[in-house]
Amino acid sequence: MKTHKSPTATIPMAIPDVQNHVSPHTIDIDKVGVKDISYPIVVLDKFNGTQHTVARINMYVNLPHRHKGTHMSRFVEILSEHRRDISLRRLGPILEETRRRLNAHSAHLEMTFPYFIDKEAPVSRARGLMEYICSFQGSLDEDGRVDLVVGITVPITTLCPCSKEISQAGAHNQRGEVRVKVRYKKFFWIEDLIRLVEESASCEVYALLKRQDEKHVTEKAYSNPMFVEDVVREIAHKLSQNDNFNWYSVESENFESIHNHSAYAYIESK
Repeated sequence: MKTHKSPTATIPMAIPDVQNHVSPHTIDIDKVGVKDISYPIVVLDKFNGTQHTVARINMYVNLPHRHKGTHMSRFVEILSEHRRDISLRRLGPILEETRRRLNAHSAHLEMTFPYFIDKEAPVSRARGLMEYICSFQGSLDEDGRVDLVVGITVPITTLCPCSKEISQAGAHNQRGEVRVKVRYKKFFWIEDLIRLVEESASCEVYALLKRQDEKHVTEKAYSNPMFVEDVVREIAHKLSQNDNFNWYSVESENFESIHNHSAYAYIESK
């Protein structure tokens, strides 16, 4: 008669945590983490409640010299838990959780994503989706202070004042790009900041234009010539008049239509 031996019980082996080993160097690291994660997120939308988009995300913490490495997987875990509620209001709590779960003194979060607005043409009212590149940047230091910066990139049209002044007929215009970053005191809508920029150029850019719309935007730009210097000054003036913004930077770049270079201007608040 054959006897059956019971299988030998497997004793689980402890998996070493190499990250918690002591580093041979007594050098602290300012930022360590994960970079350039492509991730679907949901952001607040002024007109539709929420908007689904895809962000490129960087997440970091500081690392004292006594630790060899950080736990990279925890960044992705935190991101996964919060992906359905990414907004200005949530950046602080996400940073706090990142700092706590990685036992760090400071935490940092950077995300850049396309944001779409359903925009009407000025005359025909034809609708098309306009894309704007937006960014959220947040840092939390060891004293619990949160620093949040919101950035937007807005396409614009400018018409050259010099060209208009010296030409017998016409004036050269070009598409440009305005990049604005702000620190703020209370919640605001991205759409309102985009609108402020668009109203500060020779004319705004549209996704869809009919012939009557093209006539309108061409004539509007011609009647409102602006250098890049004019654009950044106009936007800076409006931002400085808004008590909600306690710091800003504004840069404008024209992709010149008759020059083999771009024109550029930058202003940062004191």
